[in-house]
Amino acid sequence: MLVVSYWILVKNMKNKIILLLCCAVFSCGNKKVVELPEIDYSEISKINDVSPGYLFYDETQKDSVELNRKNLIVSTNWLINVDKRLTLNQVIPHIKFLQEKKNNSSHKNENARNYYTCNNTSEKQLGFIEFTEVVYTEKTDASPDLEASNKTKFINFNQDGSIYILNPNAEPFVTKSTKNTLLNDLKKVDSTGFILVLRFHKNLSFQEYISYKSLIAKAELKQAKISKEEFLDN
Repeated sequence: MLVVSYWILVKNMKNKIILLLCCAVFSCGNKKVVELPEIDYSEISKINDVSPGYLFYDETQKDSVELNRKNLIVSTNWLINVDKRLTLNQVIPHIKFLQEKKNNSSHKNENARNYYTCNNTSEKQLGFIEFTEVVYTEKTDASPDLEASNKTKFINFNQDGSIYILNPNAEPFVTKSTKNTLLNDLKKVDSTGFILVLRFHKNLSFQEYISYKSLIAKAELKQAKISKEEFLDN
């Protein structure tokens, strides 16, 4: 478990900008902490010109989530620190709100990106997963329009930990996967050049979500593409 704290961030990043990030957590004097999600792989480990935002796990707040965005500067790269105990159902509405605020700002910097902050346990330092262009769509009773394409596969990440790869226009229609076999299954799909649409159960924890995202990044797909649109399902 990683708590966003002064000494950990200094030790791992040694970056003056990160010092500002950690000060924001404690400046109010409430000693609020964010338990960052843990990953064992990250393509990105250093980011400059940043400002932080926080999604705290707080049982005293409605839906147990509290957003602190007062330190976010539109023209910078955003580091969004999300408590791993929160569910996607709690997190994603706030993420969509932040994305909209930035995209609609007159001060928007087209080169500035958005990242989730994680604890990279393999490197013993912070890692970052980009979500700048991810479009989160909540689907409850309808399937994505992309189902009409014969070049589309869907990867469903279910609440019980099961994973299913769906191909609506070919046999087999359903391929069952697991967290341990997903990398190999993705490599098999890679050669087909399919578009892969990710669908997550809304009650997955943010830790589970980030673990899957890190695993998919580890696959280093060459021909298959990950859709920028991600779906939240019941």
